Amino acid sequence: MATMGQNTRNAKLVLLGDMGAGKSSLVLRFVKGQFFEFQESTIGAAFFSQTLAVGDETLKFEIWDTAGQERYHSLAPMYYRGAAAAIIVYDITSTDSFARAKKWVQELQKQGNPNMVMTLAGNKADLADKREVPVEEARAYAEEIGLFFIETSAKTAANVNDIFYEIAKRLPRAQPAQNPAGMVLVERPTEGSRAASCCA
Repeated sequence: MATMGQNTRNAKLVLLGDMGAGKSSLVLRFVKGQFFEFQESTIGAAFFSQTLAVGDETLKFEIWDTAGQERYHSLAPMYYRGAAAAIIVYDITSTDSFARAKKWVQELQKQGNPNMVMTLAGNKADLADKREVPVEEARAYAEEIGLFFIETSAKTAANVNDIFYEIAKRLPRAQPAQNPAGMVLVERPTEGSRAASCCA
């Protein structure tokens, strides 16, 4: 087993998007280097992990691939809560899929981790002849709300690894210690200690 450097940390990453957009295919291509022409729909969510070396640091992605079917939507917050990063995936051959991706972005902006690194991925770039979502439109939308945008193809592996490396580079270098209920602990002197220091 390979030994990792001292600077090893975990980052929870979630994939969201419409059914059939290719979320599972992207993860399988990244984690196992595999692609299946007919990928079964994810039920609930699937978990994967993959380790990347970024500079002098080792980053272990804990990846939650969520189901795209509407009936599983209510489960999604369980997976994106506390996530350091999210990839919102749409299918470039489906305007409906792109509209759904925008809804996921809105949901994450309202309910997700405020420091989450969000990426918009237009998948199935190998089907450019069936494109319904212009790359310019998707890029303009992503720039407008500050998302990293890239088009990918799980089939050809185009830009798949690039997404995860880019996210790894954008994650904060030092993750703050986890505090209960997400509270931020700030050291402040109490009234008594201020009084004591002024009169010592």
